[in-house]
Amino acid sequence: MADVIKMPKMSDTMTEGVLAKWHKKVGDKVKSGDVLAEVETDKATMDMESYWDGTLLYVGVEEGAAVPVDAIMAVIGKEGEDYKAALEAEKSGSQESAGPETESKDEAPKAEDKKEETAPAQGGGLSEEELAEKGVTVIRMPLLSDTMTEGVIAEWHKKVGDKVKDDDVLADVETDKATMEVMGYATGTLLHIGVEKGAAAKVNGIIAIVGPEGTDVSGILAGGSAPAPKAESEAPKEEKQAATADSGSSAPVAESSSDSRVKASPLAKKIAKDKGIDLAQVAGSAEGGRIIKKDIENFKPSAAPAKAESASAPAAEKAAAPAPVIPQFVGEVKFTEQPVSQMRKVIAKRLAESLFTAPHFYLTISIDMDNAMAARTAINAVAPVKVSFNDIVIKAVAVALKKHPAVNSSWGGDKIRFNEHTNIGVAMAVEDGLLVPVVRFADGKSLSHISAEVKDFGAKAKAKKLQPADWEGSTFTVSNLGMFGIDEFTSIINSPDGAILSVGAIQQVPVVKNGAVVPGNVMKLTLGCDHRVVDGATGAQFLQTLKGLLEEPIRLLA
Repeated sequence: MADVIKMPKMSDTMTEGVLAKWHKKVGDKVKSGDVLAEVETDKATMDMESYWDGTLLYVGVEEGAAVPVDAIMAVIGKEGEDYKAALEAEKSGSQESAGPETESKDEAPKAEDKKEETAPAQGGGLSEEELAEKGVTVIRMPLLSDTMTEGVIAEWHKKVGDKVKDDDVLADVETDKATMEVMGYATGTLLHIGVEKGAAAKVNGIIAIVGPEGTDVSGILAGGSAPAPKAESEAPKEEKQAATADSGSSAPVAESSSDSRVKASPLAKKIAKDKGIDLAQVAGSAEGGRIIKKDIENFKPSAAPAKAESASAPAAEKAAAPAPVIPQFVGEVKFTEQPVSQMRKVIAKRLAESLFTAPHFYLTISIDMDNAMAARTAINAVAPVKVSFNDIVIKAVAVALKKHPAVNSSWGGDKIRFNEHTNIGVAMAVEDGLLVPVVRFADGKSLSHISAEVKDFGAKAKAKKLQPADWEGSTFTVSNLGMFGIDEFTSIINSPDGAILSVGAIQQVPVVKNGAVVPGNVMKLTLGCDHRVVDGATGAQFLQTLKGLLEEPIRLLA
């Protein structure tokens, strides 16, 4: 019988994989151990091997498509075999396995309804379905974000017995990402509040019930949570406080709260802040003049209503100038996406492995480049190839590595490799990423030779003609961003090298020479070291040697 191949779970956090490349096509012979495809997971691009012998009869996923874990990808069987029966059996089996769970979820409320109907002592009311026919709406905790499992009731804006319209905000709910408004989308009377302020409710849990006044909703509550006594017991207290405020103060209703700030929902405040709208100029449409989301969205600065002045307001407050209105600016969110190139995938993989495997530390030193600048001018006057400062740095690094072999080393797990040759990798930016061609045996080459070789690598890199042999075998890497005006920076070690040098720009700065402050040309070098092979003192000694060579470049020609 044909064997169905599914997307394997290749990491503990993997939920789907992208089919990067098929190595077999329909009709090809397959042996156990053959690589069928490359699958890009959330962590790496990995090979998917076959565990069966036979012929690839069916491919159900195109290259570049995302496939959930355990989804059908291909079928392997005998040549000419009818694989459709196995495919249908696999699909129907997955549906049947999901069926009972779905049915149990759908039937659960019905079972509770029957229990409520046969047990009047618990509630004596009608079921949720029967109440729905009578205009009763059960408000449940909505799923307000993709990671939300529960929400906390930050504030109730209605109390039991209040009249509710379908666009009224019932409550503010704190999720794992933000505070958001919950609307009932129902018209009637608030019959029940199931969650106290400050308490959490699971997603889909009952938080309130709205319906015709006087409706018995005990049939819904019998199988779950009972009414929250605290929420209802606070209602008379709130009414009493409101009555006291109305009788003892001539202040407007919107300011009857002990908090004298403008009344607005958290979501309305956030939107107003993002749009630069002054809440004091917005008229609230909710109870007590409270400002909600739709008030902000419908607000127009030119049509902002003037606030009624209280007869008891101080004269100074009347004469106060209106707060400046920040003009509203509405932008458009736009972006483009493109698949990750294979070069970028390799760069990301190698640099991540280097950074998270090798313990990096960094040392920075300043170099007086006055003599190097003079030497370069003299060399270029007679050299067949123009020499750059980067060429001088490469030569100086190679000479310094011969004196400090510990820096010219690499970690091998159970051994450390100390290289006696100096192959200097030169980091080069290309359109798709970064390449590091290698100047081999740089300590024995002249500055002109190094310059010509680096220029040739640069031309090949831009033309995408570098070969693997051009970028393999480095023992140390130089990365130079000085031509972009970068003062100093740190680099990730180019594994398996044990160190990398970051070269900054030459800056004209005041320096102290012979006790006097004079203009100087200073360049900063930062050495990134793998602490498994290079210690702090070793790296510092290497930089001291490198500093001496660059500040007295005549030593490079000896």
